Formats: sequence, C-alpha cells, structure tokens
Amino acid sequence: MVTAPIAPRVPTVRIHHGREFSDPYEWLRDKDSPQVIEHLEAENAHTDEQLAHLEPLRDRIFNEIKGRVRETDLSVPLRRGDWWYYGRSIAGKEYGVQCRAPITDPDDWTPPTLSTDDDVPGEEILLDANIEAGGNEFFSLGAFGVTLDGSRMLWGVDLAGDERYSVRVRDIATGEVLPDLLEDISSGASFTPDGQFILYSTVDEAWRPDQVWLHRVGEPGRENDVMLFHETDEAFWVGAGFTRSHEFFMIVSGSNTTSDVSLFRATDVERLYAGEEVESYSVFAREDGVEYSVDHAVVDGRDWFYVLHNQDAEDFALVRLPVDDPAAAPETVIPHRPGVRLEDADCLRDFAIVEYRSGGIARIAILHYPGHDVREISFDEPLFTAGASGNPEWAQPVVRLNYDSFTSPSTVFNYRVATGELTALKRAEILGGYDRDEYGQERVWAPAADGTQIPVSLVWKRSFGAPGESVRPVHLYGYGAYEHSIDAHFSIARLSMLDRGVVYAIAHVRGGGEMGRAWYENGKLEHKRNSFTDFVDVARHLVSDGITTADKIVAEGGSAGGLLMGAVANIAPDAFGGILADVPFVDALTTILDPSLPLTVIEWEEWGDPLHDEAFYDLMASYSPYENVRENATYPRILAMTSLNDTRVFYVEPAKWVARLREVGTDVLFKCEMVAGHGGVSGRYNSWHERAYQLAWILDVMGISE
Repeated sequence: MVTAPIAPRVPTVRIHHGREFSDPYEWLRDKDSPQVIEHLEAENAHTDEQLAHLEPLRDRIFNEIKGRVRETDLSVPLRRGDWWYYGRSIAGKEYGVQCRAPITDPDDWTPPTLSTDDDVPGEEILLDANIEAGGNEFFSLGAFGVTLDGSRMLWGVDLAGDERYSVRVRDIATGEVLPDLLEDISSGASFTPDGQFILYSTVDEAWRPDQVWLHRVGEPGRENDVMLFHETDEAFWVGAGFTRSHEFFMIVSGSNTTSDVSLFRATDVERLYAGEEVESYSVFAREDGVEYSVDHAVVDGRDWFYVLHNQDAEDFALVRLPVDDPAAAPETVIPHRPGVRLEDADCLRDFAIVEYRSGGIARIAILHYPGHDVREISFDEPLFTAGASGNPEWAQPVVRLNYDSFTSPSTVFNYRVATGELTALKRAEILGGYDRDEYGQERVWAPAADGTQIPVSLVWKRSFGAPGESVRPVHLYGYGAYEHSIDAHFSIARLSMLDRGVVYAIAHVRGGGEMGRAWYENGKLEHKRNSFTDFVDVARHLVSDGITTADKIVAEGGSAGGLLMGAVANIAPDAFGGILADVPFVDALTTILDPSLPLTVIEWEEWGDPLHDEAFYDLMASYSPYENVRENATYPRILAMTSLNDTRVFYVEPAKWVARLREVGTDVLFKCEMVAGHGGVSGRYNSWHERAYQLAWILDVMGISE
C-alpha cells in the first residue's frame, strides 16, 4: 500500500498590513528541490494506487471517446491567396498535419469537397506536427503562418509546456529551413505582408509580453532584430498584428481594463527596421478604464478606422473616424445598447463581421457598408454559439463561421453576404449513430441570495427523463472570471456522462461575461464573493428543484474556475459529493502578493491589489481556499490536477492546498503531470486519456460504475 504523502511542516511567516500568516507548505514552491519532486512523485504514486480500480472504466470511456471520432479526417479548406489551406488528422497520430492545395478558379469561394480516400490534386504538406514533436512528451504549436505570396512559412514550438516558443522559417518550394531561429519568444509570431520581416513579442521575467520586435527574414537569430515598442507599465501586455487590409499594422498594449493602440502604415516597416522616425496614428489617448480595438476599412473611397470601445458605453459601441482627419468627432456606427455586449468588429473590404452577446448567447451579424445596417445571421435553436472562423481574405464575398450547441455537433458554414445564403459545408461526424433528438438542452434560472437570477444550462439524455422527473447525478461546471463566457458547445466526451444518466449543468456565475459587462463587474474585485455564492446557490437550487441531491453533485472548474472550486468547498462542503479542481488557483493571496510572479501585477485589476491595499488583503484572505481550509468541516471527495511546467498557475498552489486538506482528514487526491503546461497534456490521444481519467473519477464519486 502506498500511504498518503504527508508533507513536512516548515513554517514560513508572511506579514502584510500587520497581519501575520504562518505558511507551513511554502517550501513546496522550490521546483528545483529534489525533496519537492520526490513529494510530487509520491502524490502521483498514491493517486495511482487509490484510483487503480477505475482503470477498466477509464479504458471504456477512452474507447467511447475514440470510437465516436473519425480519426482520419480533413478540415474544410480555407482560401488564402492562391491556395486552399486545410488540416489532416490521421488515425494513430497525436497531432495534425497542415496542408494546402492550389485554387483552380480565382472567382470560386466554395471550398473543394475533400475525401480521405482520394488524393488531393497538387497537395503540399506544410507541417507535420507529429514529425516536429519527435520523441518529446509535450508539443505545442504557438505560431504558424505563411507569407501572402505563399513562398515561405514559419512555425513556433514549445516542447516543455512553459509557453516559450522557438520559431523557425522554411522555404516551401525547396523545403530548406532558413537560418532564422527566434528562441524564447511569446506566441503569435507573424510575417509582414511583404514576407520580408517577422513581427513577434517577448516576455519579461514575470512572463508578461512587454516588447514588440521586428526580425528580417534570413537573419540567423535575434541579434540584429529591432525593438519597436517596450511597455514599461507592469499591468499591461503587448502584441502586434496587421489589419486584414494589410494597410496598417498595430501595436496593442492592454491591461484587464485599459487599451492603447498605435497604428503605422504597413509600407513603413522597412523604415522602422532602419530606425527612422515614422508617423503613427492613435484614435484614443490611453485612459484608465477605457478599452478599445481598431480596424481599417475603405468606404466610398475614404480610409476609416472603425473603433469598438467602452468609453461611456459599458457594453461597448462601434464608431468610426476618418484616417485623414484624426481630430474629427467619432461617428456612431452601432450605438451602445445596455445588455447587448459588442465583442468584435472585423472589417473586410465590402462589409464587417460583428460578434456580440445578447441574452447570454454568442451571436454573429454582418455590418453592411456604407449605410451600416446590421443583419444578424439567425439560427433555430434556443441555445447555441455562433462565431466567425478563419476569414483571412480582405475581398472575400463569403463569411466562414462555426456553429454548435450542447446537442448539435460543430458545423462549418459559408454565409454569402450578397444573398444571405447560409450553406453547411461540414458537420462534425459523431460515429456510432448519434441522434441529437435523443438529448435535451435548456436554460433555467436559479435565484441567488441577493435576488439575482443566475442562468444555468442543462443537458441530458431524454431516455432517462427530463431533469426533475427523478433524482439524477449532476456534473456541475463553473468558471466565473475575466469576463470569460462558458458557451453552448458540443462535447464528444460529455456523451459518456449523459449516456450513463448524468445531467450536465453549467452555472453561469457572475464574474463571467455571459450576461454582459455588468455581469462581469459584479463578480470581480470587491464583488468576487458573488461568483462563489452564485455557484453554491445554483447547486442548492438543483436540489430544491428535485433534479438531484447534494451527494450526487460533482463540481468541476479549472484555473480561475479552480479558485471557484476551492472557495465553494470551504463555503459549503455539504453541497457537493465531489470536486474536481484542474490547475486550480487556490493559493490566490500568496500569488497576488508577489509582483515577481507571472501575471501578478496584471491580475490586480481582476482581484484587487492586496500588496498595497489593506482592504483587498483582508478580502482575499477571507476567501483564498488554501488559507481558509476548515478544521471542523467534512469535505467532499476532491481530486486536484496540475502540471509541473504551468506558467499561469504554479503547481505549488494545489500542492499546498492538498497538503492542508489532508491535515483535516479530507479524502483528497493529487495528480501532477511532470511534463505539461497550463492546458494539460498535449496530443489528442493523451488528452482523451486525461479526460477519461477525470470522468471515471467523477462517475465513481456519483456511484456509477458503468
């Protein structure tokens, strides 16, 4: 028998604002310590033994997931320049293969129908990620791009999970790898429109993207690269990219609450590389609390900047300004409407794609020039998610979009703007005879303690009866931070739960963005507790409505959702039968007190600044899960999972939390992937195994063995 590891107590005293906290497990932060690695490996061994009896169930679930997926498949080709670009997946291979084939008609925007049984005329394999991954345990592609003329490609690779990438360049025609090697950079490197330069960003010691660089293709390494911008404010990230028109490139600097955008003519790239002074454009001055994004369009022969902003417009408005008259007053294009959260405006030559959120649903519409009438692309399901997907061409007459719901598998559409014709190009095939009519989805509302109605999405298999007809186990998911919305998406893995009688539920708690900006604002900073109490209120509502009982609810959340899991475990341990916490942010106060750690200063706008503000120190101290583990509580079963190389939420947070929970007698298990990052393991089969591992544990807590 492998006994549960007991971490030695080595008190470290922390004093802020006159408050003293003795932390017995802070020593686990030393990732280079053999004792720390030994402890993590002991935790893994203990977890493996405790869950060994679930191996047959894990294998069944993995095979169910695998059996529903067409392992050898092709994505829908996407046109860019003179080529159709698409991806291949191959049975037995962990990663995809990036390919292209030449267009045959410059006026044809209907992608060719490809079959895995037939050769694709003129196909070129650009990148086989299986080859690039080699024998490495982890592989992540953080950049992939092709020049507009189609002659060169770049790709960026992370082999550790720490989200630091190495970028190389290849001549596609000859296969020659050029001498360029850009190491230790952030994700998202891209070519300039002329293909002569690469635009990329680097991170500081706190893993904050803070510098934008220009690299001339053909140069070995970064020695001669030119830094275009350095953001010195530690609360801001930077990035750079080109408008779809390729007329401008932007350097974007932004915090969680404030944006700043500088635009330059694309034709000035060579001069910038040479260090010359060039004219830049700015639409708004940097103003605390004002967020905005900028795109470029040509309407009636005049250049315009289209600006999506929240200045005196909580849920954002869209305005435009003439490029040749920066002092002109903004002209309203889409006015602010409370409760209708504008999220993106993407300008093409003849129209713009507008993405927004209304009634908790992610929607998409077309903005027509020059009159600016807006036409929503409508769908017939009450719960769905629709969004633009890969529209790279400035002059394209169609819009590519993705659509799915909790019961409708992902569908790729082309929308022909001139006629309003919506054409389904491909629906994800679910092998094994999936019938969406066998499954139900609906949104119900749970009252919070303060009277706020919290939206709850429910998904179930109809043969077990509708929710509330009988007591059923519930898998309850939550996140509730950063204005991130948990939308109606289809999941193949989820079918393994639904087919065993489980009701899947999402608690759309405050702190997310489902119901607009106010929904987010009321779940952050001094209102953060609303996220936690909303989740508990949803769980209690599911019980009072007769859908389930507390012992049959297993809650799940990851990252900031892992903080949610840790907080609700302390607030209402009796409300759940089990809790799965994935890469959980459970030692939040310790992290947010240390500005040398990744993301900390940036995060002050989300959680508050406990280092300099006594009130926020006390607030975070009151809910940070690690510091509020209760001696006299009976906790539900808990499984915490993390990765050693995670740069966003360090492994030490769940490691400390688990050690503290074990002190008070909690049935808690801890699994740490020793080669992975924030997103967990890499590779599709590895990911399916990991999800099967989690779902088997959830079913075991629910008392379902098959």
